[in-house]
Amino acid sequence: MNAAVMEEKDVTPVADCARCPHRSDRLRAGRCTPGDVCVRASSGRQIARFFNINPDLAEHYAGDEFWERRAIAARYLSQQHLLQMIDDPDEVVRRVLAYRLPVENLGPLITDPDREVRITVADRLPENLLEQLVTDEDCLVRQYVAKRLKPGRLFRMIKDPDREVRKTVAGRLPDESLGLMIDDEAVEIRLVVAERVDSDYLEPLLHDGDWRVRLTAIQRAPLSRLGALIDDEDEDVRTAVKERLKTE
Repeated sequence: MNAAVMEEKDVTPVADCARCPHRSDRLRAGRCTPGDVCVRASSGRQIARFFNINPDLAEHYAGDEFWERRAIAARYLSQQHLLQMIDDPDEVVRRVLAYRLPVENLGPLITDPDREVRITVADRLPENLLEQLVTDEDCLVRQYVAKRLKPGRLFRMIKDPDREVRKTVAGRLPDESLGLMIDDEAVEIRLVVAERVDSDYLEPLLHDGDWRVRLTAIQRAPLSRLGALIDDEDEDVRTAVKERLKTE
């Protein structure tokens, strides 16, 4: 095969400098380079390099028809100009806004249709506004809420439909409220409860249907409650009960 045919073709986007409004100033000053540092090329890398060198032009491209130019320009805009873009039709642009806007201006993005926007919002919202996302339709958004919400306000998420969200809740819920999750359908959640709940409330978990929960519970339960598990169907549970009774 001809070596020239085998040679890899260069597909680097190169814009037409003759039509570029920056040819007479930025190009001449060496502040842009065709095929490498260029705001007119259809290349996110070239556009990013351009604004890194020419951040003062970001405002000029805040309303550009190409979403990637707007999104990259938004990284360099003042917060005042960012507010003017909050209704941008492209989710990538709004993700930049969710990251850069002052927290007091994030309100309109709480109900944004894009999950990634709402996740960023959930990660940054002040606690007094965070509860608005407790019932968000996306489990990953609610996961961020469960990680940040004050423990005393987590009771609203005890019955969350997502197991991982409930597991996070069980790990942060105040001790006095853990009993509300003692009958959770997921073994992983009951294991967390068995590790954290006050020992006086471990009784139901000593008779749990899953041996792992029972094994965890007997490590902390009062000795007076362990007699009924000496003959447990699981060997590990029986052994653990005997060990505790013998040593304590």
